[in-house]
This record gives sequence, structure tokens and C-alpha cells, in this order.
Amino acid sequence: MSLSGEICLVTGAFGFLGKRIIMLLLEEGVAEIRLLDKVIIPKVIQVVKESAHHTKVNVFEGDIRAKGDLRKACRGASTVIHTASIIDVTGSVDYNELYEVNLLLETCFQENVTSFIYTSSIEVVGPNTQGDPVFNGDEETPYFSQLKFPYSKTKWEAEQMVLKVNGQPLSNGGSLASCALRPTYIYGDGCRFLQGHMTNGVRNRNVLLRICHSRAKVNPVYVGNVAFAHVLAARALKDTQKRITVGGNFYFISDDTPHVSYSDFSYMVMSPLGFVIQERPVLPFSLLFFLSFLLEKLQTFLRPFFKFTPPLNRQLLTMLNTPFTFSYQKAHRDLGYTPRYDWEESRKYTTDWLASSFQTMREQFKAHK
Repeated sequence: MSLSGEICLVTGAFGFLGKRIIMLLLEEGVAEIRLLDKVIIPKVIQVVKESAHHTKVNVFEGDIRAKGDLRKACRGASTVIHTASIIDVTGSVDYNELYEVNLLLETCFQENVTSFIYTSSIEVVGPNTQGDPVFNGDEETPYFSQLKFPYSKTKWEAEQMVLKVNGQPLSNGGSLASCALRPTYIYGDGCRFLQGHMTNGVRNRNVLLRICHSRAKVNPVYVGNVAFAHVLAARALKDTQKRITVGGNFYFISDDTPHVSYSDFSYMVMSPLGFVIQERPVLPFSLLFFLSFLLEKLQTFLRPFFKFTPPLNRQLLTMLNTPFTFSYQKAHRDLGYTPRYDWEESRKYTTDWLASSFQTMREQFKAHK
């Protein structure tokens, strides 16, 4: 079943993931696409409208925490894909996704939206503070989670809220079907984390900093495949049979990208640009852990006076150094998900984008010398 004729709203539409979902929805031939975001990017609007053909495109510049903005964007929509989120791995942002999701779901009920897809995260699982590993886990893998970051905590709470509303009645006699997708570490052209690692590498004379052990393998996923999984989820929730299976469930989304550590992955996509990588971390893990502990104590001491965010903390250090991989087989079975882009394609798109950024960075660093 395609999404032809549907009216789809995407929050965070101009973001790293959102704009790719938009382009795939255009391929589906939806009747209307609504783009909701706080920051509007004219170039993206131009590309979307040029590719739209018979699809109506509406842009809503607004905040998902503003009820009025949401009512306008959701009115008449049949599907909402909620990707808007602040990714925060250092605890630097005072952020509660629970409020935003609650308000958005409330609006969906008021406007009789029938499908809701939520972009969750692998971080709602862990790793926990003990650094317990997971090797090729799935949705049934038992794991004792201890979520410390506000991002992880509120993301998990919001996900549970989304799943619990599945099947609840709408005022027009229909019902709302909902599901959540848990991508692993998302990479690709436009990934600000990769760009940040490359910037540090350029400053270090094209030597990438090793921030984790090679044995701490994770399975990154290409952004185009994550976007494709969202479209498949939207299709499934429109199918009268599949929505019974998919509704109320969460799915891990990964692909066939090799399982490597975060540091080694950066090297894999940047080595064609001439980067090398440190053989081992600058400091032993135990020492880095102790330094993180001291920085956290300093943060607590300074909190009454001003906001200090440590560049490294124990939770982040544990996450970077814990093997944590998950299978996408349940998504394959229920959603029909198979990666749209293979590893070689994904790597090429990512490296080509990094190459254009790399040249600009080099020129900027030369100009400042």
C-alpha cells in the first residue's frame, strides 16, 4: 500500500532526517506534504517544490511547543511523522521532549489524525552505567537500563506515551495508530557529529582523535535508510491488516553498515580524504573516567553561580566504549524494511559530502594562520 492521496505532516522537516523523509514522501505521490520547523531553509523549500509535481507543499514556520502552530499544521492531516528533537549527549540543554510529544498527541486527537510515527533513539535503551554490552540484540532482548541524560530519559518517556495511545478512539469514529522507530547512530551527508570529528582532525594535522576502543563496536545506520523506514511505517499504519501488528510497537532500525567503534567508523568514511587515526586513546579509560567524575563534581559546585557543561562525562564515556549493536529483522518482518542504500553507496555519499566540507575547512584554517 502506497501513501498516495495522504496528507502528511513532518515535524523537524528541515533537519538532517526530516528533509530526507520529505523527499521520499514525494516519491510516494502523497496529496500534500506539510513541513513544520522552527527554522526554515529556503533552498530546501525550492528543491522540494521543484520535485513536488502534483503534490501540494505547505510550509509552517513554528514551534511544536506552541499549540496554535500545531493546530494549524495538523488540521486535516492524516499522518504525522515526528522527527523534531534536540540531540544532546553532554546534558547541555534544558529540554523535555515529554511536553512536546504530549502536546502534539493532544493536537492529533483534536484534529482526528489517524497515524503517528515517532522517531525515537537507541539511547532509550542504553548503554547503562555498568557498560553492559549488547551484541546483535532485538526488541525482545532483556536489558537493565539506567538513563541519566535528560535527552535519554524524556525520549524514553515520550516513546512510551506514543505507544500507549495506539488504538485510542478519535472523535470522528476512527482511531489513532502509532509506532516508534529506534535508529542506531545515524550518519550520512549532513551529519554534524562527523563534521565535528573532522574539524578536530584538521586541527590535529589530519589525525583523527580516538575517543573509544576498537572493541566497542556499534552499528551505525545511513540516514537515507532511516528515512525509508519511516515511510514504510507510515504505509503499514495505513494498511488495515498491518496496523494491527505494527501499532503500539517499536522497531530498531539499522542497516548493513559494518559494526565498528565510533572512532573507527569516522576513520572509515574519512580515510579517503587523507586522514589517519590514533592507535589508542590519548589517556587510559580509567583515567578519563576519573577526570569525568571530577568535572561532574565541578559542574555541581558551580551550578548556583553559572552554567558549566563538561565536554566529557561518565555516561558519554561509557556509551562510546560499550559494544551495542541491534538487528533490524523485526522491522524487516513487520514493515518490509530492507535497506534502500547499501554500505558502499552510503559511504560514498557521506565521504563526498565530507570532502566538500574538508576543502572549506582547510582554507579557513590557512586563512587564520
